[in-house]
Amino acid sequence: MPSLDDFAAGKLAELERHSLRRALVPTARTEGIWTERNGRRLLSFSCNDYLGLTQHPALKAAAIAAIERHGVGAGASRLVTGNHPLYAELEGRLARWKGTQAACVFGSGYLANAGVAQALVGSDDLILIDELAHSSLWTGARLSRAKVLAFRHNDAAHAAALLGEHRGTHRHALIVTESVFSMDGDRAPLSDLSALAKQSDAWLMADDAHDLGHGDTADVPLRIGTLSKAFGGYGGYLCASQPVIDLMRNRARTLIYSTGLPPAVIASSLAALDLMEGDPAMAGLPVLKAQSFTHAAGLPKAQSAVVPVVIGEAADALDASRMLEDEGFLVVAIRPPTVPEGTARLRLAFSAAHPDDEIARLAGIVRTRILKNA
Repeated sequence: MPSLDDFAAGKLAELERHSLRRALVPTARTEGIWTERNGRRLLSFSCNDYLGLTQHPALKAAAIAAIERHGVGAGASRLVTGNHPLYAELEGRLARWKGTQAACVFGSGYLANAGVAQALVGSDDLILIDELAHSSLWTGARLSRAKVLAFRHNDAAHAAALLGEHRGTHRHALIVTESVFSMDGDRAPLSDLSALAKQSDAWLMADDAHDLGHGDTADVPLRIGTLSKAFGGYGGYLCASQPVIDLMRNRARTLIYSTGLPPAVIASSLAALDLMEGDPAMAGLPVLKAQSFTHAAGLPKAQSAVVPVVIGEAADALDASRMLEDEGFLVVAIRPPTVPEGTARLRLAFSAAHPDDEIARLAGIVRTRILKNA
């Protein structure tokens, strides 16, 4: 066997021994929250389609109309010829929605998180990042070539101590967190971090990908979001001041060197904004349904639409996932390195479209057959 193949096979065998090997499973999403997988129709609690918009007729119609008018692909990067007319409308509306001067749309949330820090800080600078921040935020921090220090999860006091020790020897400082953490569902202390940033002449960046509230009053000058979850489509964005957005268009490599998003994707995001602005209460439904689940399952009250059911070992989490699939639910096991060792879990994502009776049935199974044995 060639050395490269031998290396790959050895790594795969090691993953298999620890129940950490992954595989792509064909999954057809038929009616938003319903999927077809392994020949079965399953109710999915593993999709981030929080508002159930991926199959919404208004989004489909907007996407089809955009294809008819603008074609399928953007054809080039945004700074060349890929900046089709729909971008300006979406960025203007995102800025108003988030209460900022301007916005910039990236090809994905990962590309936004990987590109923003690199455009703002460099080798003479400091980044403080929550230890449980998303992989894409860590990627951006490392690409920046700044000194990167992790602070304990949601511990503003630890972040303050690190700033007190290291801020004086660095030109600029950037604090990085998620407003709602994707694997734990808990919320960051944004007000405390914002106050700390101001006291230390630092900048605060928060990833709002899993935050449906848009109601916090913290002053966060760098707001990153996604179009692939509540918006039901694809893409990412940064909302910030006009000078910062102009800088992104000149320095963010993940924007400059990526082909623009297809016009249909931008058009569907505009349609999603229409629906969200027309029915503000819709954004609160996933959290209410998550809280109904945690109450019935005997878990701490949900802070967001994401609820972790921590199992511990990867093999046990896989067994729990398979058991729920037998009951008609798709709840994918999340294993290291996505989560820390010993905290493999079932990650439940609640949608506005989830039926209340099925939420209650799932909670009963989790309470009596999973948590009881955990």
